[in-house]
Amino acid sequence: MAAAVRFDDVQVGDRVPALAKVVKREEVKAYADASGDQNPLHQDDNFARSVGFPGIIAHGMFTMAHLVTCLTDWLGDPAALASIDVQFRAVVYMDEEIVANGEITSLDPDTKRARLNVWVELDRAGQRTLPIKNSEAEVQLA
Repeated sequence: MAAAVRFDDVQVGDRVPALAKVVKREEVKAYADASGDQNPLHQDDNFARSVGFPGIIAHGMFTMAHLVTCLTDWLGDPAALASIDVQFRAVVYMDEEIVANGEITSLDPDTKRARLNVWVELDRAGQRTLPIKNSEAEVQLA
């Protein structure tokens, strides 16, 4: 399957369609089981409180997986995501809505590749928080 996004149809500054998701305990548990990361910080509220959090937090990679889904949904082909480099900058709590997004920062007409600034954001008590920021992806366009 080839990427659905055509090189000739995008320009620097274009945004990837945002993808929102409310983080649920069941999904974090399923991620822990699938990944093998059984850290109690992601499963045991009492443990999470004992280390200073109000309850369990989502895995950083859970949040990154949401970002990757945003990009691959836009591209139409998971193989079109050539690379991704992220910085995890904040925790994500249960029942918070995370929103993944990206913006094209450069286009290479020779390779039909695009570089993107990518991030995940959420609203925490009226403040924009970025669990993933200062991050980039490279994608292959059709």
